[in-house]
Amino acid sequence: MTDLRRHQYRPRLGDQRHRREVPEHVPTNGELLEVDTFIGTVTRVTARSVRLEDRRGRSRDFALDGQLAWLEERAVSLVPGAPPAAPTAAPTLTASGSIAVPDAPARVARASRIWVEGTHDAELLELVWGDDLRHEGIVVEPLGGIDDLTDHVRAFGPGPQRRLGVLVDHLVAGTKEQRIVARVDDPHVLVTGHPYVDVWAAVKPGVLGIDAWPEVPMAEEWKQGVCDRIGYPDPPTLWRELRGRVRGWKDLEQPLVNAVERLLDHVTV
Repeated sequence: MTDLRRHQYRPRLGDQRHRREVPEHVPTNGELLEVDTFIGTVTRVTARSVRLEDRRGRSRDFALDGQLAWLEERAVSLVPGAPPAAPTAAPTLTASGSIAVPDAPARVARASRIWVEGTHDAELLELVWGDDLRHEGIVVEPLGGIDDLTDHVRAFGPGPQRRLGVLVDHLVAGTKEQRIVARVDDPHVLVTGHPYVDVWAAVKPGVLGIDAWPEVPMAEEWKQGVCDRIGYPDPPTLWRELRGRVRGWKDLEQPLVNAVERLLDHVTV
C-alpha cells in the first residue's frame, strides 16, 4: 500500500487557516485515504460516514462532516454526496390504461363519432374510456340496434374529417350482424366488434364472483336468463351491480378492449 505520508511538506490539518483552503471531496469505494493518521481503502460510504480498511484488515468509520483527510498528497474535506433524487411519481392512469392528463379540459366535440348498439354499451365505454373520449372530443351514440346500419351511415355522411366508428355485438362469421356489417363500404367508416352475444358478456364474470356466464338457450331472452341463473331479479338490477364493479379495462375481455381501441384510433386520426 502506498504510504500517503511521503511528501516534502504538508500543512497541519488542524490549522484553521488551511481548513478554509481545503476543497471538499466525496469519497468513493476503492480510494486510498489518510484520516487522523489512519490510512486505508474506502470500503463503504453512507450518507453520514465513510469506512476505511487498512492493510491489516482493521476498519474505522469517519464522519462526513468536513473531516480533513489526505488523498494522493492533497488535503481534502470529506463531505457526503448529493442526496438521491426523489423518485418520480408514477404517472396516473385512466381506467382505460392511458396516461391521465391532470386538469385537462374536455375538447370541443369533433364531427367524428363512435356508434354502439345500446345504452349499456355506451355506459360501459364511458366507465372505461370516458377520460380518453373527453380528451379527444369524441361522442359515443347508441343506435338501438344495427338493423338499419347502412341507412344510418349514409345519413351521417362520413368523410376525412367526419369519421365514423361502429361497435357491434356478436360480430362473428355467419351471423346476421356479420351480413349487415358487410354492406358498409366506406373508407371513413370502421366497424369492429366482439364475439359475445351481449356487451354484458364482455365483462369478465369474475367481477361478479362467478367462474363463467351461464349458458342460456336461444329461446330465452339472454339477460333475463342470466339473472334467473345467478340469482338476480331482473336485468336492471344486475346491470347496476355489474356496472358498479367495473373499475377499468382489466375487468373486460380482451376482444372488446381491442375493438374499442381500434375505433378510438380510427376516429382520432
